Amino acid sequence: MGALAAVTDESFERDVLRSSGTVVVDFWADWCPPCRLLEPHLEQLAAEHPGLTILKMDADANPERSLEYGALSLPTLKVFVDGRLERTIIGAKPRAALERELEPYL
Repeated sequence: MGALAAVTDESFERDVLRSSGTVVVDFWADWCPPCRLLEPHLEQLAAEHPGLTILKMDADANPERSLEYGALSLPTLKVFVDGRLERTIIGAKPRAALERELEPYL
């Protein structure tokens, strides 16, 4: 998928859990149409809010972390602050609704 950086089971600890600030992990799959609908919104948010890190995790290719964090419905966004899970957002949402959900972290 697009311009957002990818995270894997192997890089998750370094890229998410040891990261300072806010990291949003988008658990997605190639076969998931709502995941594709969400991606442009996430790319725009990442471009507009440089302090916010948004990473993509292919749930099929990275089952360990997907199961560990309960990303069973796709898309699922997990918001981490300084390595701690703070919020879960399930399902594709319109841009305005997504911004409302993420507003405390923007």
